[in-house]
Amino acid sequence: MECFGFNMPFWRTLGASMDSAAYENTMGPGLERTDTGSLRVTDPSGAWLQVETDGTSDFARVDALTPKQDALRIVHLRASLDGGTAASRTVSLVSQRSLFIPTHGAGTLRVWIEEGKNQIIPIEAIRANVRVPFTFDVTRVALMAGAVLVVVLLGPWSRLWRIALDTSSLWQRLGFAAMLTPFAVSMVTNVVWQMMYSQPLVFHALGGYTYDFEQYGRLADSLLHGRTWLDLTVPPELAAAADPHDVITRNRLFAEGVDPIYWDHAYFDGRWYTYFGVLPAILLFMPYRVLSGRMLSSAAAVHLLMFLALLFTCLLVVRVIARLAPRTSVAATLIALVFVPLAGNYGYLFYRTNFYSVPFAASLTLTALGLWLWVGAQTAKPPLNPADRWQVGSAPEISLPRLGLGALCIASNFGCRPTFCLAALLGFPLFWPQIHALVSHLAAGKVSWRKALRAPGVVIAAAAVPIVPLMLYNRERFGSLFDFGTAYQMTVTDMTRFREPVADILPVIGYYLFLPLRFGDGFPWLRLSPTPLPEWSFAEPMVGGLFVLCPLLLTAFALPALLRVPDTGRTPGLRPMLMGMLVLGLALVAFDAVSAGLGWRYICDFGWLFALAALPALLHVMGDVVDHDDMATAAVSSRVCRIRPALRLIILAILMWSLLVALTCWFTPGRQDVMLSGNPRLFGDVASWFLA
Repeated sequence: MECFGFNMPFWRTLGASMDSAAYENTMGPGLERTDTGSLRVTDPSGAWLQVETDGTSDFARVDALTPKQDALRIVHLRASLDGGTAASRTVSLVSQRSLFIPTHGAGTLRVWIEEGKNQIIPIEAIRANVRVPFTFDVTRVALMAGAVLVVVLLGPWSRLWRIALDTSSLWQRLGFAAMLTPFAVSMVTNVVWQMMYSQPLVFHALGGYTYDFEQYGRLADSLLHGRTWLDLTVPPELAAAADPHDVITRNRLFAEGVDPIYWDHAYFDGRWYTYFGVLPAILLFMPYRVLSGRMLSSAAAVHLLMFLALLFTCLLVVRVIARLAPRTSVAATLIALVFVPLAGNYGYLFYRTNFYSVPFAASLTLTALGLWLWVGAQTAKPPLNPADRWQVGSAPEISLPRLGLGALCIASNFGCRPTFCLAALLGFPLFWPQIHALVSHLAAGKVSWRKALRAPGVVIAAAAVPIVPLMLYNRERFGSLFDFGTAYQMTVTDMTRFREPVADILPVIGYYLFLPLRFGDGFPWLRLSPTPLPEWSFAEPMVGGLFVLCPLLLTAFALPALLRVPDTGRTPGLRPMLMGMLVLGLALVAFDAVSAGLGWRYICDFGWLFALAALPALLHVMGDVVDHDDMATAAVSSRVCRIRPALRLIILAILMWSLLVALTCWFTPGRQDVMLSGNPRLFGDVASWFLA
């Protein structure tokens, strides 16, 4: 594939004439040459370069000049042969391989430059009749080898389907560490790079907002100086406005040249605030500021937090599987370890590493860790201190330290993404055997109040540790314990008055779950899908709905039927907890639709819930490690045993398709933080893989 498939342009252009006369370009009347050799567009309707091609090569090359720091790095071109029509093509001037454009046949080649008037284009010429060089791309080969490895390891023929998951196995623990090592290396590399080279991202749009993407760094500085507000300039005109959040008032101030008015900052009582959770600023940004004297970039924090979120999510998945279905195979476990983060929209946060992702990444980390502790609270290991265990009646014994630490982590979401605090509700089904025993024994007088309230007291005390100071922090800023400042944000509308239109709620729910994929011609083939709404509401551009991006999530709706299957797991409340995740996921979809509109990043609120709720059905379909001939042990029909390899292959194929779609989403044009602008070299290099 590497030598012939991806390098087909090289083999097809071996006979190119390399005619030097094909370098002489005729320049259209809408272009002029600058002193530096670049082109300036004076009239977009006449901005073209023309050259003769003899047909010996199916490609022409854009000879680009080295772009300066602030020069254009992506150029939209349209090549036509003898007056014919052709599709527009985006060329990255910093990616050598992307500078080749298809030109089939002989004749007059005219390349239109589709850029605005007075735009400087660092292009020297268009050269026809060229040979495309041979390339060996290590990344491309590694991705293909990785795909082959996945098929070999997880295909129905793999030995891993006959090896049971054993969390005490040294080899399996080493394999788990090896699986996460590339992510750890990537995290360390990115964090170090951000610490060494990143600069505060602040810019002002003329006649508009000032964009400051370092809210967490500013907040850390303010807290170190004993302030709860941000040390940012408030224009006197804004402070004197009777209703500063009114859109008409803000537009008038913009027209008068008033600045800075900060985008997506909370403005209240003459001061700037951030409405994003304060806990990441306390745990990460403040210590870094004290130790280094510099501001930690949001991207560095997101890289670190997302690795921790991935680590604790994988640990949670392994623990859930080990207690839910003890005879699950290693292959099925590996599929689950890929499936849950993928379905949880982790790819979005790994890609979009600005301050918007910080609270989501922090809450995913805390919630996964908290639930991992809770699921492991019922343990058979002998305690170092018997007083750390709590038991009422015949209900399973639980570890109080794990119970308390789990509550502490989940309650800490109050200072990150408060929506994740609702994960605390999952404790009721998980610990229902203990709750039922507690209530019944208290009613019968079989247990003292002091002993009975130990476990609930640990949970309440642990949750109060983060929640009480955070509530006081809210009151200090906005005069209310539960006011986070979201209503005071300066965005495209007046958030103090805006309410989500009722007519938009059902369409938004539908888009969150079932927005279809839309395909187009040319790399990356995947396009944004339109999301029309009856009335205006916030709507972030999206590629597809959750169940469309990851169809395996639909198996979560088989969970109610599986509750009737005998439970062979080691934790009685685990399956009810997973059922609670399904219900909570559906509730959060509706909550986000009502309170936040349509946002791709908001899928992180509920995607992980659906993913974990889908595990019982997926594990049931994939089967355990028993021999297919042992029907008494397998407890499944012979027909299911015969088709199980096919079912496993189907699940693997759907999972790999979802993974491919998730990776393609990174390159989709028009999305927020579009790669074509943020990293044109990477976009151009990957797009050039499909030059053939």
